[in-house]
This record gives sequence, structure tokens and C-alpha cells, in this order.
Amino acid sequence: MLHEFLTNHRVELIARCRAKVAKRAHCATAEQLQNGVPMLLEQLVHTLRSEQERCGADGPVSQCAVSESATLHGQDMLELGFTVDEVVHNYGDLCQAITDLAVELDAPFSVDEFRTLNRCLDYAIAYAVTAFSIRHDFIESDRHHAEENKRMGFFVPSYATCWGRRS
Repeated sequence: MLHEFLTNHRVELIARCRAKVAKRAHCATAEQLQNGVPMLLEQLVHTLRSEQERCGADGPVSQCAVSESATLHGQDMLELGFTVDEVVHNYGDLCQAITDLAVELDAPFSVDEFRTLNRCLDYAIAYAVTAFSIRHDFIESDRHHAEENKRMGFFVPSYATCWGRRS
């Protein structure tokens, strides 16, 4: 089972992904390297396990199975300071790390399990990027409104100045 392989080789997969992220994103922070990859892997293991229990090894991956965890992951990646580009590449790094390790260990996975993995990653990328973008836009909108309110404060004179005080 693919989810068992991922669980059993979690430490190695995390190390490989971190190395890929560190090579690609020279400005990756320690927190990004420490937390981003394990969150991704846990999301994938959870999804594959859920699909296996619900549908069997050859069952289809439902969008619902990955939507919640990927949505949270996209928001978490934003909070960690990743860019949308890095979110997408991190999923690719995980896929490459899994594939490379499976080939090295001659892991006996079926084509259907790899197909499930790819579908999971496709859905996860879509949901994570969407959540990341929505959250990013929301934060930027709040920042913009705060700046506008601050600027407008300079143009709005106080009541006493505008109307003068009567004694």
C-alpha cells in the first residue's frame, strides 16, 4: 500500500523534500523547511489512507477527500511565508521524492496506486493554490483598506477645526 510506504519512509521523504526545497528556494526559512514538508506528507498519507479505506486500492480519489486538508495546507503555506510558486513546486518535490525512493527500493506499487497519487496531488495542488490565493487576496485587501483609512485620516479635519468652536 502506498500510504504505508509513505508512513514507513516518512523521515527519508521529508529529508529529500527539504533538500529539494532548500536547493530551489534559496531564501526558504528554517520554519518553512521544518514545517512545510511534513504538513504536505501528512496530508497525502491521510488522503491515500482515507481513499484506501473508503474505496479500495483501485477506487477513485474524490475531490472531497483532499479538499479540506489541501485548503488548510494552502493557508498554512501562506502563513509560513511561501509563495504560490513554492506551494506548487513543493507538491512536485514530494511527488519526485516518493517516485525516486520507490524506484530505489523497488517498491511494488501498482499503476493504479501511482495514478491515485497523481490524482491526489493534482487535486491537492488545485485546492491549496486556491486557498492560498483567496487568503492572500483577503490579507492584501485588509492591508489596502487599512492604508486607505490611514490616508483618509489625513484629509478629514477634526470637528472642532472644521466648524470652529463657539464660546
